[in-house]
Amino acid sequence: MKPASFDYIRAMTTQDALDTLAQTGEDARVLAGGQSLMAVLNMRLAQPRVLVDISRTDELNAVHADTQTQRLVVSAAATQGSVEWRPTLRDEVPLLAMAFPHISHFQIRNRGTVCGSIAHADPSAELPLVLTALGGDIVLRSKKKRRSLPADDFFQGMLLTAREPDEIVEAVRFPLKQRGERFGFTECSARHGDFAMVACAAVVTDDAIRIAVGGVADRPKVETWPRLRGDDLRGALNDLSWKLGAQDDAYISAKYRRHLVRELGWRVIEEAK
Repeated sequence: MKPASFDYIRAMTTQDALDTLAQTGEDARVLAGGQSLMAVLNMRLAQPRVLVDISRTDELNAVHADTQTQRLVVSAAATQGSVEWRPTLRDEVPLLAMAFPHISHFQIRNRGTVCGSIAHADPSAELPLVLTALGGDIVLRSKKKRRSLPADDFFQGMLLTAREPDEIVEAVRFPLKQRGERFGFTECSARHGDFAMVACAAVVTDDAIRIAVGGVADRPKVETWPRLRGDDLRGALNDLSWKLGAQDDAYISAKYRRHLVRELGWRVIEEAK
């Protein structure tokens, strides 16, 4: 299929994009990398009147570590590849470095943006899962204001977020690694590059376990436990597998999804120890 007709506007500055969104509101969509959006447009699941292209906006194409807030700040036009191939990424945000090889293929990561994946909010996608697991946040900006939301509040359902029609996802902020934190990530997909049927990410310290699960509920879900071990950990993972409300679909049964939550959850926690 082909997308419905639309007006194309290339924003050369952030203000250009914000002005256009203020005027068009719900009739507009923002294009950065386009790797998720173009598929949605081609299937006519979205039919915007205006497409606002921010990919050439230099001020939004930035990645930097903010030592004051202890965040890795990824701006709206920065590609996934520009973050993945950052030489210091494994020291700054190890969980993000672990997740990138699971995301589609390098050709997609070379064009797709980090903020675009967050804004798309697919519950099976790796970047929303990592952001949620780490307790990161999203910076939203409109012509009138700028605000930030934690990932738990931003993701509201399948492909549903708290972004207002006149806002752009200006940046996402991943917490930098803190002393004593250890990480694990894995997923199960039909083949490499496909969306995960179940994905798990873990952040472990000497005192606590934080586990996030994607691909089961309508958004990434997080649980925090004390340092459980053995049967106690197995029991907590079993409870979590039922709590997520897994359902059958064309690819996998709810029963097998619960099994994957238990087994992959155990694996990432053990990896993080």
